[in-house]
Amino acid sequence: MVETLSIAVIGAPGVGKTSIIRQFIYNDFSEVYTPTRTRYVYRPSVILNGNMYDLKILDVPPISSFPSSSSQEWLDLRCRGVRNANAYILVYDICCVESFEYVKMIRQQIVEHREGSSSEVPILVVGNKRDLQRQRFMPRRAVSVLVKKTWKCGYVECSAKFNWHIILLFKELLGIAVARGMRQNHTSIRLQGALQRNRCTIM
Repeated sequence: MVETLSIAVIGAPGVGKTSIIRQFIYNDFSEVYTPTRTRYVYRPSVILNGNMYDLKILDVPPISSFPSSSSQEWLDLRCRGVRNANAYILVYDICCVESFEYVKMIRQQIVEHREGSSSEVPILVVGNKRDLQRQRFMPRRAVSVLVKKTWKCGYVECSAKFNWHIILLFKELLGIAVARGMRQNHTSIRLQGALQRNRCTIM
């Protein structure tokens, strides 16, 4: 039986959420910025240690806050499925401090309002636009220490434009999910591939 894992990708406008997802699934990048106005669901499949997983990746439009209740989630079409996602990817632009503050706010709200065991839900903070390294607002190490030590989240930097560390970030997220007990019988993680026919990427 194939298990489905739901991953919500959240971030401020223009940080590259959709670009990251499309690089992972389609190996595609567009120079033209198109704002995400509605929630979009991608359904790739991956093979993890010999087991197949169907991923349900939610490309979430910018939201003012994480839904604090099920009723709020269902009243806002952009938030459908966000509260009960199995994992979260919070994306910010390494050149934009406001986008980092947005991620900081959303992470705190996930911890406060998430249904079930909020402390155990896998959260990966992703700093996109690494190709613009010289314009960053804070050194990588300082951000990494804050996210990993204080927030207790995973941290990866990537460049959606150049497809750099895109596969790594999904491996990192699934690694966190496995380590936190989503699957009890895996001691190591190796994504053998994302089936091309189903829009997956070789890891």
